[in-house]
Amino acid sequence: MNTALKALQLKARHQVYTLLSGHNLSKLHGEGYDFAELREYQVGDDIRKINWTITAKLGKPYIKELHASRELSVVVATLMDGSLYFGKAQAKQGKLTEVATLLGYATLQNADLFTGIAYTEEKTHTMAPSKQIFHLEQFSETLFEYPLLNTKLNQGKAIQDLFRRIHKPSLLFIVSDFLEPVDLSLLSQKHEVIAVIIRDREEELPRKLGEVTLVAPQSGEKRETYFGKRNMSQYREKLLEHEQAQQAHFARYDIRSVKIFTDEDPLPKLLKLFL
Repeated sequence: MNTALKALQLKARHQVYTLLSGHNLSKLHGEGYDFAELREYQVGDDIRKINWTITAKLGKPYIKELHASRELSVVVATLMDGSLYFGKAQAKQGKLTEVATLLGYATLQNADLFTGIAYTEEKTHTMAPSKQIFHLEQFSETLFEYPLLNTKLNQGKAIQDLFRRIHKPSLLFIVSDFLEPVDLSLLSQKHEVIAVIIRDREEELPRKLGEVTLVAPQSGEKRETYFGKRNMSQYREKLLEHEQAQQAHFARYDIRSVKIFTDEDPLPKLLKLFL
């Protein structure tokens, strides 16, 4: 296994089992049921709930009350293409992997069911619902090592596929750089959705570069240009418009979001989601 990936996984596991202990991922309930209490039968109760063993012992009918269990279905879905190929040493792809791995370990530590789905241009990589660390770490390896340069994901189709694929109401994390508009309203109808935005700081505060050759990481297209103060200002205005529209979309559909930069530890920001 890649030593950088192994270090990432060890760090994530240590953080989860030391700092995240005791924090539930969500208030959502699962579809299972746990025993709550026994009580005497009352007129109108469903007779199928009668506990006949206790009834026979006590000589009067008793009902076995159940309540919804707290087991969650947690899904981490990543939207991945060449847009993540930015920064030093593929920092965005590495940070996306770290976030997904942290969420996976946190899910397993909470004894919940974890599903991983990675959307790329050529293939959808799926990790079946599991509580096994081995399966999570295989998924983590796929995220870390999959080649993304010169690929372009159709995010709209990915979202539609995700909606069809996940049947059980889930706590759903969408992890991407969100540099393009992504409509999550369909997913929010069924799931509790959290958007995790992965960015490099230079994507938001670009440096003055002067004459430069820019290469589009999704298409490989090259462009000779002069990137100066005016270009920086125009770029930041466009990005701000996009961010405002994106946050308005999240607010409209009750979608929580968090932005994590490549040069920071993601755990403190993720931890705020669990409090």
